[in-house]
Amino acid sequence: MTQLALVIDLNVCVGCHACVTSCKEWNTSGSAGPLCDENAYGQNPTGTFFNRVQTFEVGEFPNSETVHFPKSCLHCEDPPCVPVCPTGASYKRKEDGIVLVDYDKCIGCEYCTWACPYGAREIDEKQQVMKKCTLCVDRIYDQTLPERDRKPACVKACPTSARLFGDVHDPESVVSQAIREDGGYQLMPEWGTHPANHYLPRRKTKLKIHADELERADNPLKLDHQLPMPGKDESSMDDASAW
Repeated sequence: MTQLALVIDLNVCVGCHACVTSCKEWNTSGSAGPLCDENAYGQNPTGTFFNRVQTFEVGEFPNSETVHFPKSCLHCEDPPCVPVCPTGASYKRKEDGIVLVDYDKCIGCEYCTWACPYGAREIDEKQQVMKKCTLCVDRIYDQTLPERDRKPACVKACPTSARLFGDVHDPESVVSQAIREDGGYQLMPEWGTHPANHYLPRRKTKLKIHADELERADNPLKLDHQLPMPGKDESSMDDASAW
């Protein structure tokens, strides 16, 4: 059975948010849209996003590292959001394992939000229905697009190729190989949801920070980097006047 999913390489994600903006752009104009921002810049901003990037600092300065952690619906193989839906709006497709929402059936009760341990469900405040990542289902099967473009928008937009897409049940797929060779793991497996999306861990590298690297070499506040004052270095002044 096919199970389409994303594999995200945390070692090369730079937190540029290209995946967030491309997802918003594609889905707003696609079958899932509009993704409304009713109060994007107010005191209590609201908006609908299928993909978000959380950023953490790990360790203690100066030996700390910044970790960018993209998160969206994980298209669980045993999704808890499906059985709690009272109208059957949330469902998992048999042909590719993608978890979707039928907006015509959704009543916005938010039961799926409470059931999802990953916080991947959001309510569209304008349409009052639950929305989530669709793996760009309207794009990956679009025969009018070149085959190279039949990927989720976030995968196409990632400048560092941190996002891979494919069938995790196919042992020869690029995602299965990455999981197998680079130690891919599921998020919070203890919940028993069997997330289809996987993450590739950050490779352990020993960082050495030297004292002189903590400060700019041309720090203008340092006295020894200030320009010579008149009369301090006559030879330098003579050289300058010669020009």
